[in-house]
Amino acid sequence: MKMEDLSWVRLDLAKDEEDILRGKRGRVLKKVMRTVVLYGQACGAKKLVPIEGPAHFVISMAFTGLGPRMEMVDELVGAGLKTRDPFTVDPRAVDFDNLSCSPRQESVFREWGKNQARYERQLKKLGLRDDNAFTCTCYLPEVGNRPHKGAILAWSESSAVVFANSVLGARTNRNGAILDLLCNLAGKAPMFGLLTDEGRRAGWRLEIATSRLPDPQLLGGAIGKKVQEGVPYIIGLDRFLGPGLSEKTEDFLKDMGAACAALGACGLYHAENITPEALDQKRRLLIKDYRTYVIDDHELKETRTSYPVLWRDKGAKPKRCLIGCPHLSLGQLYWWVTKIREARSAYAKRKADIEVVLFAAPDVLEKFKKGKQASDLAGASGVKLSAICIESFMKNPFVAREPVITNSNKLRAYTTARFLLDQEILDVMAGGELTEEGIG
Repeated sequence: MKMEDLSWVRLDLAKDEEDILRGKRGRVLKKVMRTVVLYGQACGAKKLVPIEGPAHFVISMAFTGLGPRMEMVDELVGAGLKTRDPFTVDPRAVDFDNLSCSPRQESVFREWGKNQARYERQLKKLGLRDDNAFTCTCYLPEVGNRPHKGAILAWSESSAVVFANSVLGARTNRNGAILDLLCNLAGKAPMFGLLTDEGRRAGWRLEIATSRLPDPQLLGGAIGKKVQEGVPYIIGLDRFLGPGLSEKTEDFLKDMGAACAALGACGLYHAENITPEALDQKRRLLIKDYRTYVIDDHELKETRTSYPVLWRDKGAKPKRCLIGCPHLSLGQLYWWVTKIREARSAYAKRKADIEVVLFAAPDVLEKFKKGKQASDLAGASGVKLSAICIESFMKNPFVAREPVITNSNKLRAYTTARFLLDQEILDVMAGGELTEEGIG
């Protein structure tokens, strides 16, 4: 048999990688490995490294127009390929039980979902963990898909990537959709960027000089806009959050990082005296010619006022309030239902004329609902709970026309939703009027 020509390969391949490229483990895995190698070469990698941590994939829906992906998944399943460990995937986009939909909105969602059942069956054959494995916060303890420090990953969901890198100290690049799947099926990731020690060093010294703990979504937006794909070393957050990681600090960093990634392309940040690599290496993480940027109260105010209102009627009354992009933690769920109930009680109304939905992972929602106190709390707050992706939900063009408010800077950046701070949202819940200029 003629030996496969690998003269095109510029990576230093291990024997098992060469064997796969020569087709010794099947035609389909050969195509997978060839794609991973070409990806690595395009990004300047010198070699591939074994993936050591769990997989998480970004494309969870069989949207219309993804026919080629469906064909590829069918081919992968037909070849018997499977991930090493069970994987999680981003949230679904449709929930008719917990979100009201007009006939036109429902028609679009049903068209989107006509291949969903088949797609999910194929994902299970590739290694999808179970029916609850749909969330952008796979690393939360209730979900359990949490990589250990130093683990090599190949993720692509931007908010999960920045959390895994920054808060957990795992290592993953911001891979493209589909490349996350292919790398994990091959069991290899190209060694470049945020997988390398040098790529994880900080080119920005970012000083937080605010008078109080800033809103994480607003702060993350300011950071991402400034550093773009750079790595910031953040000084000053420990004044408010304390040293090391706690549940409260992880929630803050989760939301801040999601906005960093959405408003820029940030895949990693270090927070002095808080995140693992900053605790280990301190300011040695800064490169020699780093740049400095100071964020104070004025800077955040300027950032906030720069956000446009994309509603057709800028003075419209909000129809929906959508909270949980990225998905809420268990502690955040309790905080929101408690605060909304208090706000509405203060206004002597059980419900406001606005649909309020909190979004969290299925496993998180299950744990929340198990407690009668939690169920009563949610009912008294007049909120609905859902496990879908708000961003995908708002991609429906007929939903996008509605006046929606959110506390998610990521959702604001990707959709027509209007960004409000947490207290402003609670003021709306308490009957406050929202004008083009703000809360009246």
